[in-house]
Amino acid sequence: MNILLVLIDSLNRHQLAAYGATAAATPNLSAFARKAWRMDNHFVGSLPCMPARREIFSGTQEFMKRPWGPLEPFDQRLPRLVEQQGYTTAIVTDHYHYWEEAANGYVQSFSSTEFIRGHELDYWQPLPADDDALPDWVENIERWRPGQGRRYYANVKQFRGEEDFFPAKVMSGAASWLRKHATARRPFFLQVESFDVHEPFHTPEPYASLYGNGNERDIFTLWPPYQDSNQLARFMQATSREELGFIRAQYLGKLTMVDTWFGKLLQTLDQLDLWKDTMIIVTTDHGHDLGERGAFGKQYPHFDSHANIPLLVWHPQYPGNGRSLSALTTTIDLFATVLDAVGITVAPDSTISRSMLPLLAGTTNSLHEALLYGTFGQGVCCTDGEWTLFKSPEQDGPLYYYSSMIMPGTTSSRLSNIEYGHYLPNVDVPLWRVPKKIEPLSRENFLFQRRKDPHQEQNLWLKDLGQQKRMLDLLHTLLEQATTPAEQYTRLGLVR
Repeated sequence: MNILLVLIDSLNRHQLAAYGATAAATPNLSAFARKAWRMDNHFVGSLPCMPARREIFSGTQEFMKRPWGPLEPFDQRLPRLVEQQGYTTAIVTDHYHYWEEAANGYVQSFSSTEFIRGHELDYWQPLPADDDALPDWVENIERWRPGQGRRYYANVKQFRGEEDFFPAKVMSGAASWLRKHATARRPFFLQVESFDVHEPFHTPEPYASLYGNGNERDIFTLWPPYQDSNQLARFMQATSREELGFIRAQYLGKLTMVDTWFGKLLQTLDQLDLWKDTMIIVTTDHGHDLGERGAFGKQYPHFDSHANIPLLVWHPQYPGNGRSLSALTTTIDLFATVLDAVGITVAPDSTISRSMLPLLAGTTNSLHEALLYGTFGQGVCCTDGEWTLFKSPEQDGPLYYYSSMIMPGTTSSRLSNIEYGHYLPNVDVPLWRVPKKIEPLSRENFLFQRRKDPHQEQNLWLKDLGQQKRMLDLLHTLLEQATTPAEQYTRLGLVR
């Protein structure tokens, strides 16, 4: 059986018609959802982009042990394991982090790759001269993200119609690959990654004006700051309701553009008659908050608005026909699911990844009692589907990352305190233990009852101490299963 894995970055579940939303037109994702299974309790794992991909590629949940980084030499490589089963493997992507130094080792495991260059901060085209005049919309980005608007503009200044933009190139590239290779004797595993709907929320017409006035980009920014919490606070203080509405409209326009070109990929599946022997997975790495609670992006605390993510699965032997499943699933489960589909059973003690195929086949109705998710150095989150708990740091340290590599950007003061040895029980090779300083984005703890409070507006941390204790005990169990380093319990105030 062939496998097609489609990752659409920063895709918000609550803005898809397949999940009941009405704000944006997404007819092609909706058409796919009517054929597929819709997973309603699918969650992030390690955030953001590359930590999520390490889960998919290697079945390793890393966020309690390591930040954003390359695959480790001892990590498994999903495409290589699939290739050993007789598959042709390939990736078509514009996700430029793959070819940055800090995220090496992922695409190298495919037997072929197609890169679409130029998104976001990709070092593709030469920068404009310092005295070059920039369009107003670029200057508006520069006001909040100095240097980043110029970098992006250098890459896209020659773009004219939507065929020049990234979703068109990615989905067209994937369709072209299928036309060339899908009828070969060997089955295929094709991974298609669209960096959009990721910011900057820059689209051509008609998408720029589908849900607002696209010309307002000469007044407002297309790319609000969020990685720098101080800069975000200044932006939120200075912005207006009209600017926030414009940003959301541009996100929705980009979402419709991605959907349009995803439809071209579906047409190719029709033309090649691939539905009968191809499993198709459509999902994302995380959502993207758009000013809710004064925040943008996918930062801690990880509310459901960006942590409860879409997952649609078509399997020719177990057609969903638009039905939904409520079992808890998470990003890391893609690893075991793909391997199961090609005939490899993942040992339960080697990873928390669990194949979703038994859910589709109806032989089980549960994979996980609860899920653990978060970002390295911030708080930790867990949910059992009914209740969700966020436990924030109580102390500033200690905090270490563990890796066979010293990550780019490690300061000289940290280098002098690095240690080397065997620290992780499930890793046989010695690792560097590197001190890390990260400012917590929140020190508040949260407890929510999801069914009664789907927008997570009522913090019950001090109002339901019985559930607080139960969820803290569950969190301890999940952290122990994840072989969490001892200092993390201290940092989070979880020492029993």
